[in-house]
Amino acid sequence: MPQTLEYFGDAATRASFEGAVAALCALGGEARDIDLSPMLAAARLLYEGPWVAERYAAIEDFIEAQPEALFPITRQIIGPAKARSAVDAFKAQYRLLALKREADRILAPLDFILTPTAPSIYRRDEEAAAPIELNSRLGYYTNFMNLLDYSAIAVPAGFCPRGLPRGVTLFAGAFQDHALLDYAEQLETALGLPLGATSAQRSRPLPASDPAALRLAVCGAHMSGLPLNHELTSRGARFVGATRTAAQYRLYALAGGPPRRPGLVQVAAGGAGLEVELWDLPLSEVGGFLAGVPAPLGIGTLQLAGGTRVKDFLCEAAACGDAEDITAYGSWRGFLRGPAAA
Repeated sequence: MPQTLEYFGDAATRASFEGAVAALCALGGEARDIDLSPMLAAARLLYEGPWVAERYAAIEDFIEAQPEALFPITRQIIGPAKARSAVDAFKAQYRLLALKREADRILAPLDFILTPTAPSIYRRDEEAAAPIELNSRLGYYTNFMNLLDYSAIAVPAGFCPRGLPRGVTLFAGAFQDHALLDYAEQLETALGLPLGATSAQRSRPLPASDPAALRLAVCGAHMSGLPLNHELTSRGARFVGATRTAAQYRLYALAGGPPRRPGLVQVAAGGAGLEVELWDLPLSEVGGFLAGVPAPLGIGTLQLAGGTRVKDFLCEAAACGDAEDITAYGSWRGFLRGPAAA
């Protein structure tokens, strides 16, 4: 993530970006400060440099014959490119190559760089009042992507009080698309946002099980960002996604700790669907992991919403007699957040 970020005074973008950073760190990521200035310098070349002449060349016949027919703002941006020279173009290419060498050096030790997708979002009436200035701001964190030959993906990250969306962008070198898609999927799942401005939750099929791994559901301290998650990540377990159980379980807060642990118990009636995370644990690590599972917990078979069955921590029913029933919170995270959040 950049050492300094430009939000143009937009506190909602700052909050959504910081939330995404926290979610990525909870998933096991390590945040490092980097200098984004070479990328931002390259971004300025897109419209302030001779690359705009490529746009002029593409519509030269039209703009020469009917300049008045062109949208005024578009004509204002493209028109001056006619005065650009071949010398300008070569100088800019050399400048871009120098910036790319510097930017690639910064990117080399990282899996990806995270920025806001845009520093702010504007209504159409606001954009109409200052089109060049505000459109330039919208491209602040993206105009360098094509010039530097980077791959990138934008992920929804929340809404501001006015209801306008915010997002973050993950970018890396060329041909890193599949890796970025995987990171983006994990981030989007962790943020748990609804579909757009609706209250509907996204529903996606889970990836197929890895034949060299045990698919394990966790519902408590082993979840992303919680105290025992390292027992999975240190063994090479891979996060698959978040989902819910079938509506036949109850959740209890067991005595003891730290860390505190939940007990998930299957019931014949009065159950609920509860939040769980799925992880693929390499088969070679299963034995060592199971050896550390304390009573009254054990590994059993859990039914997910939709009917799929996976292995999971299940609790002996006898241990829940004096435990607090926290099923109404819907998840261990909901319980940890407390009654106000629930």
